[in-house]
Amino acid sequence: MWELLRIIRWQDIVDILIVATLIYYIILLVRGTRSFQMIIGLFMVFVASIFSQKLGLYTLGWILDSFTSSIILVIVVIFQNEIRRALVYMGESPLHKRSKFLEEAYILEEILRACYYLAERKIGALIAIERRASLQGYAYTGVPLDCRVSREIIISIFNPQSPLHDGAILISGDRIIAASCILPLSTQIGLRELGTRHRAALGLSEETDAVVVVVSEEKGAVSIALGGKLTRDLPQDKFRLVLQKIFAQEEERKGPSISSIFGRIFKR
Repeated sequence: MWELLRIIRWQDIVDILIVATLIYYIILLVRGTRSFQMIIGLFMVFVASIFSQKLGLYTLGWILDSFTSSIILVIVVIFQNEIRRALVYMGESPLHKRSKFLEEAYILEEILRACYYLAERKIGALIAIERRASLQGYAYTGVPLDCRVSREIIISIFNPQSPLHDGAILISGDRIIAASCILPLSTQIGLRELGTRHRAALGLSEETDAVVVVVSEEKGAVSIALGGKLTRDLPQDKFRLVLQKIFAQEEERKGPSISSIFGRIFKR
């Protein structure tokens, strides 16, 4: 034991801490998203490659080796959105994060005002708010947009006379990236009393970590789907508190500072 400690350099300790920190942030980045399933899939490919070599399955081994030889490129392509998000987060200053928090609060308030304006008039709406898992794949099913989130724009999109009122709008950051999008319907049992909008909201929340807001045109009620669960008929104050809590937790999930991580490691 002591002999092992003698040969360990301070550079080795720093190296281990940096790698541990990177792994920690990667786990935080993909936790609760479909990217985590992709990581498991890549791990299974590596396991299959090792077994093919041990068992002498040369054809399978050659195919898997060809795949793993370009693994860096594969990772960059598959996780491009997560990598971009991580780099942006690492480069943000505390001042910018504070302004971003204020900007996010403004966006949520605009969504709230639009939803209850529509609810009072019993105009249906479906709004998906991106969190960690990218919604870009669903944007291709609708009409691409690139406009700032505002109450007026949301209301105009869901106006029954608008050609974009059917389907969902997708929000990423402070931008509406697409409208009239088709979302996957939930296959949960016992949803017969729910309309297509509510089932679509549940379906997207089952596949991603997005917050999906539904305005019912029959009851004029506002509901939120998250994680495959639907919270229905929310009054305005409760709706605001739910959104604030969800996105406050999102800030916490981004993880502590590097110094605090090092402190936890040394403490253990």
